[in-house]
Amino acid sequence: MAKTNLKTLARAKRISRIRKKISGTSERPRLRVFKSNKHIYAQIIDDASGKSLVAMSTVDKQFDLGDESGKTAAAKKVGVVLAERATAAGIKKVIFDRGGYIYHGRVKSLSEGAREGGLDF
Repeated sequence: MAKTNLKTLARAKRISRIRKKISGTSERPRLRVFKSNKHIYAQIIDDASGKSLVAMSTVDKQFDLGDESGKTAAAKKVGVVLAERATAAGIKKVIFDRGGYIYHGRVKSLSEGAREGGLDF
């Protein structure tokens, strides 16, 4: 039987606490962040219909960091591109769901990039 990491359990508790309070609607969907050791993923979700409206990640084929380097710069670029895709889909206001992570580093950089790209939250 596999052991469960205490860090993972604590994050799962934080996620459930956050999800009790945050829910995306069709007028104001939820911007959800997930990060792994190498990559960062963000998607805009309409919880009323249960569908993902827009998504972007560092794994995406259209992702290009250019001449910059580093995971924080990549997160900011993901935020900017996600905001561009969202405005193209007609989404301007979202609710930010940090996914149980602290608002620091890559999560903060992604949110700043999304704000620069035109999303309001």
